[in-house]
Amino acid sequence: MLRSILSRRRFATLMLAASTFMALPLHAQDIVLRVGDQVGAERARLEAAGLLEDVPYRIEWSVYPAAVNLHEALKGGAIDIGSSADSPAVSAIAGGSKVKIAAAFNNGGQGTSIIVPKDSDITTIEDLRGRTISPTTRGSVSHYLVLGALKQAGIDPSEVTLAFLAPTDASAAFQAGSIDAWGTWGIYTARTTGTLGATKLIDGAGINSGYSVYAATEDALADPAKRAAIADYADRMERAYAWSRDNHDDFLDFYAQFAKQDRKVVEPMFEEQTSYTRRPIDDALAADLQKVHDTWVEAGVLKGTLDLSQFIEREPLHEATQ
Repeated sequence: MLRSILSRRRFATLMLAASTFMALPLHAQDIVLRVGDQVGAERARLEAAGLLEDVPYRIEWSVYPAAVNLHEALKGGAIDIGSSADSPAVSAIAGGSKVKIAAAFNNGGQGTSIIVPKDSDITTIEDLRGRTISPTTRGSVSHYLVLGALKQAGIDPSEVTLAFLAPTDASAAFQAGSIDAWGTWGIYTARTTGTLGATKLIDGAGINSGYSVYAATEDALADPAKRAAIADYADRMERAYAWSRDNHDDFLDFYAQFAKQDRKVVEPMFEEQTSYTRRPIDDALAADLQKVHDTWVEAGVLKGTLDLSQFIEREPLHEATQ
């Protein structure tokens, strides 16, 4: 059972939300925002922070195991908005998805890891030469990490076997010993290190950008009511990260329950899970996204040229409702 988070801080947080609610159109309770949620993590965090108790529109949740599935849903118009690392978002945009980046957070590159089995003889990236690695799905944030780590170690991708697998399949292969290393993230890392004693070989700091970006469909952004709801949802996520940072014990209690692991397993993940801070939608973000695209092209994952500055929503989300 999670400890109560009713406090003066929570009251202040809810009051802060009032200014956002006032910007929503009349009859906002009739607005439906369709949100894609990887492994249910965002909904769970918002609930733990008490930020889903007063939403003046209805959220229709869809849960996906990985970013590739979430972006397929965005491309098909099944959801209005969803978050992922920047690398799969760029891959989706290059694949023709009609979305724009409407909000962005950054944690400095933490949260994505290459893990190896307990007692593995792989102790350095150089040891991966000749081994089989699953970067999870093609174009994912962990694929980006694997390529970056190999490059740092002077290993050509042709010197390893890359096995692209959905998270559940990669987990099964890891447990069966069919792969030597697994590039993964978040809850998958927590569960594998906690249950199987896997160890981290490297994390994403210094290789991955650390962005979590919210891609919204062009249709949703063109709808004033949904645009207002998107603005409110992004603000709630900002407050949810602030709650996570400010409530160390409550967050760890929540995340241990969510990951179904002992608290001692998730405690080392506190910083990577809570250090996301809001970043502006500006030229600097566009340049970072462009770097990701160019890296994908260099690695042969993508082809051609693409101006990522055309795929960020520069107009403030709140202006559409004033």
